Amino acid sequence: MAASLYDAGLLLVVKASFGVEVLSNHSASPSPQETLENKQQRAISNFYIIYNLVMGLTPLLSAYGLGWLSDRYHRKISICMPLLGFTLSRLALLLKVLLDWPVEMLYGAAALNGLCGGFSAFWSGVMALGSLGSLEGCRSLRLIVIDLTLGLAGFCGSMISGHLFNQIVGHSSQGLVLTAFSVSCATCALFYSLLVLKVPESKAKPSKAVDTVSGTVCTYNTLDPDPTDEQRVTRHPSSPAKAKPKKTIIALLFVGAIIYDLAVVGTVDMIPLFVMREPLSWNQVQVGYGMASGYTIFITSFLGVLVFSRYFQDTTMIMIGMVSFASGALLLAFVKETYMFYIGESGILGEAGQGHCASPESWG
Repeated sequence: MAASLYDAGLLLVVKASFGVEVLSNHSASPSPQETLENKQQRAISNFYIIYNLVMGLTPLLSAYGLGWLSDRYHRKISICMPLLGFTLSRLALLLKVLLDWPVEMLYGAAALNGLCGGFSAFWSGVMALGSLGSLEGCRSLRLIVIDLTLGLAGFCGSMISGHLFNQIVGHSSQGLVLTAFSVSCATCALFYSLLVLKVPESKAKPSKAVDTVSGTVCTYNTLDPDPTDEQRVTRHPSSPAKAKPKKTIIALLFVGAIIYDLAVVGTVDMIPLFVMREPLSWNQVQVGYGMASGYTIFITSFLGVLVFSRYFQDTTMIMIGMVSFASGALLLAFVKETYMFYIGESGILGEAGQGHCASPESWG
C-alpha cells in the first residue's frame, strides 16, 4: 500500500513541480502550449532517468551484505532494514511537499533507500520468510499468494491515490494527504515487522504433512531420503558431463531474464510519461487508475499459474507471458484514446507466465 501511494505521489509531485518551474521560466516570453508540454516532459524524463539509476545501483552496495547477515543472524534483518529505507524515502517526499524543497533532494532519498537494501533485499527477505514455514509441496503456491496479496494492496492504494492527491488544492501543499498516508503505511509496516512479525520455524523433517494455503490442501512425503534412494544415488553418481548442461541452462536463464527485463523496464518507464500528455492527457485520478490496472497483473498471474500449471510445463507458461507482454506493449505504442490504453494493458495482464516473479515495482 505504501509503495503504490508513493509511486503515484512521486510522479504527481514531480510533474507539478516541473510544471510550475517551466511556467515561471517562460512567463516573460510566452511559448506555445506544445513547447511547454515538451519541456515539462523532458524535465520529468531526465529526473526519472537519474532517479531510477540511483534506485537500481545503490542496492548493489548493501543488498548482499544484508542477505548474508539475515542468513547468519536473523531473518528479519533483510526485511526491517529495507523497510526503514522505504519509510525515510517516503518521509523525504512528505518534507518536499511541506517545505517546497527542490526536486533534486529526492535523489538523496533514493540513495538512502538503496543503501538500506532497497526492494531487492526486502523482497528476497519476504520470499525467504515465506518459504521457511511452508511445506515443499505448497511452497510455490504460498509464494504466489504473497505476491497476490501485494498486488491487491497495490491495486487499492493506486485506486485512491489520485483522490488523495486532490484533497488539498494549491501548489505548496498539493499531495500532502497522499504522501502523509504513504508515510503512515510505511511506518506501520516497519513497526509491525519489528514488534509483531515472527520468524516461523523451518519444517525440515516431517514424515507426512498437510499444509493449507488459501483453501488448497497439499501433501508431500518426508524430505529425508529413503535408504534405498541413498543407495541409488551412491551407485549412480552424476557425471561431470551431465553437470555442464545445467550450468549452461542457468546461464541462459540469466541472459534471457536480463534481456526480458530490459524490454519490460523500457516499456514500463515510458507509460507514466506517455499518459500525462497528449493525446491522453490524464489527470491525477486517471493516473491512479492506470497504475491500479498495472497491479492487476498479480491477480492474473496468480490465476494463470494456478490453472496453467496443471496443463502446461514451466517453459510453456514463460512463453505465454513473454508473448502476451510483447503483444500488449505493441498495442500501447498506437494508443490514442483511454479505452485503447486499457485494451493494450489487458494484453500485458495476460502475462501469466511470470508467475510470482512479476515485479511489484513495475507500473505501478
